[in-house]
This record gives sequence, structure tokens and C-alpha cells, in this order.
Amino acid sequence: MAFINDVKNLLRENIREYGMFIALFAIMLFFTITTDGLFISSRNLVNLVNQTGYIAVLAVGMTLVIVIRHIDLSVGFLAGFLGAVAAIAMVQWNLPVYLVIPLIMGLGILAGLLTSFMVANLGIPAFVATLAGWLGYRGALQLVTRSTGTIIIPDDAFNAIGNDFIPDIPVVEIFPGTHKLTLIVGFLGILLFALSEIIRRRRMIKNEIEVVSNEMFILRLMLVSLLIGGIAWILAGYQGLSWTAVVVLIVAIFYYFITTRTNLGRHIYAVGGNPEAAELSGISVKRITQVVFGSMGMLAALAGILFASRLRSATTTAGTLFELDAIAAAFVGGVSAAGGVGTVLGSLIGALVMTSLTSGMNLMGIDISYQYIVRATALAAAVIFDVTTRRTAQ
Repeated sequence: MAFINDVKNLLRENIREYGMFIALFAIMLFFTITTDGLFISSRNLVNLVNQTGYIAVLAVGMTLVIVIRHIDLSVGFLAGFLGAVAAIAMVQWNLPVYLVIPLIMGLGILAGLLTSFMVANLGIPAFVATLAGWLGYRGALQLVTRSTGTIIIPDDAFNAIGNDFIPDIPVVEIFPGTHKLTLIVGFLGILLFALSEIIRRRRMIKNEIEVVSNEMFILRLMLVSLLIGGIAWILAGYQGLSWTAVVVLIVAIFYYFITTRTNLGRHIYAVGGNPEAAELSGISVKRITQVVFGSMGMLAALAGILFASRLRSATTTAGTLFELDAIAAAFVGGVSAAGGVGTVLGSLIGALVMTSLTSGMNLMGIDISYQYIVRATALAAAVIFDVTTRRTAQ
């Protein structure tokens, strides 16, 4: 009886976090059944991860932007424009890829700081400032691709980021036909997760913060570990982890550390929770706004690189609706429109949910018109869920 009560309390107190996992599991189970297992196949999951990559990167940055009560509509065409600049730098300027990537990331940071200047220093609403950016970057993208329409990228190293996989290690064939390094990465992921959760639990106990029972804690460790191990096993059955997945993992780990283990992360959430109180407590709201929008610009540049690499080219339409996909992923992932609430893990799950919906419906042969309606329903449900949970908590 006590165990059942622990489960109820855990779900009630963490409904925003666990609701995302439940939704993702339900969606994947539904499409696995309706596609006779094709959805959960190794090949499709690898494609799903690669398709999610650039949206997941944008969703991480968008989550922080929404956490501080702003929005960024410019990131889609900014990503497309910077992807085109990367292509031009390699094709026309003959710059090597190891110079192109930091150059594009730097340009992304400058673009984000320009937006933050209009928002934080000039007091222009973020919606208006980033809408201007949306129009400007769209025009710039069309301008740089006007002569050719499509810029083919011949650089193999650059294209490998969006299409190739991490190399395997030469070991004894313990599991024939599986990617050993992917299994090792999955095992290390389980260890890191378990270690971080144990340290976090001990810190909470030390600070006299209420924690769940030992049974529930162990059950949660087991379930998440099975999820990580299962995904690693399925991916290892095809070609293993792609470089896109590695990039997303690095971004996720870096921003998870920033948001949960640093003063900067605490200040970001403080500004999102109550900007006036944060300012009175000595936190510079202007500086936090600059950091968050600069970060968003950098991640938009990275998303542009991932997308251009995946297509092996830069096109006039690159970046179309990226910003809406990122915003939808952030809201589905649990970010609150009221600010102050949202996590990096949530943004990744939200991106997976939205991409899984698209992939599953494509496999089922559902018309694109109905796909948009389903995705709209998912977004509306996420916002309704946010409003309902906030009212319940008050």
C-alpha cells in the first residue's frame, strides 16, 4: 500500500516530467503496433534520431529563451542562412571545415547578441525584434543562394556530421552484427545517469529535502536504465550512433550542466520566475537576456550546420518552419509559457515526440494535411496540460 502511495505522490509531484515520458512511450508503442514493428526497427530509429537532431538543438536554446519569458522567431531562417554561408565558405572561399564551423558558430552568437541588444537595451518586444530577424534572414538566405538556388557541398568531413556514424572498435565478436562502441556508450550513459542521480539524492538528503522512498528511487533508476540500454541496443543493430546523435548528446550534457549545476543556470530560472525580484536580488536581467539570446544564436548556427550537412547542400528553402518546430518541441517538452519552468531533457523529449509523430504517420501513409492537424492537437494539449498543472499547483 505504501508503495502504491509513493507512486501516486511521485506522479502527482512530477507530473510535468513523467508526463512527457509517458506520452513518448505511448506514441512509440502505438506506431510500433500500427506499423507491425517497422517504427521501432534499428534503421528507422537511426533515421528518427538524425531527423530530430537539428530540431532538438534548436529546442534546447528555445527552451531557455521561453524560460526567461521571451520568444525567438528568427532562428529558423538564421539557421538556413548560416548553413548557406557555411556552404559558400567551403565551396567559393575554399576554407577548410575546421575553420568554417567555428566561424559559423561565431556569426550565430553575433546574431543572437544583436537580437538581445534590441530586446534588452532598446526595450523592443522579443516577438517584434525576432520577427524582423525572421524577415531579414529569409531575405539574406534568398540573396546568397540566388545565383545557383542550391549550393552542393563536396566536403566529405562536413557531410559526415549529418550522415555518417561513429566508427566501431575491433573486438572479439561477442554480439555478432552489433555496433560495439554504441553498446559501450549506452553502458557509460547508464553509469553516468545512475551516479548523477545517487549524488543528487544524497545532496537532497543532506539538505533535508524530502526524497522518494528507496524502492521508488531504485525503480526509477531501473526504468531509465532499461530505456537507455534498449535504445543503445536497437541503434547498435544497424550502424550505431550517428555523429548527429553525438552532437546532440554533447549539447544536451553541456546545457544540462549549465542549467542545473551553475550560478548562471540558477540566475536564468530566477529571471524567468520573477524578473523584478531577480533584479532586486542583484541579478542582471539584461546580461542574462544577452547570454540566452547569444546562446540561441549559436545553437541556430549549429542547427544550420547539421541540416546543411544532412542534405549535403544549402537551399533557398532551408530553415522554413524550423522555429515553429522548435517552439512546439519546447512546449511539448514541458516549458511553461509563464516562464521559469523548463528543462533541457524536456526539450529533447519534446523534439522526439514531434518527430516521432511525423515519422510514424509517414510510415502509416497518412496524408500531410492530417499530419499537421495531429501535430497541432499535440501542441494544444501540451499547453492545456501546462495551464492545468500550474492551476493545480497554486
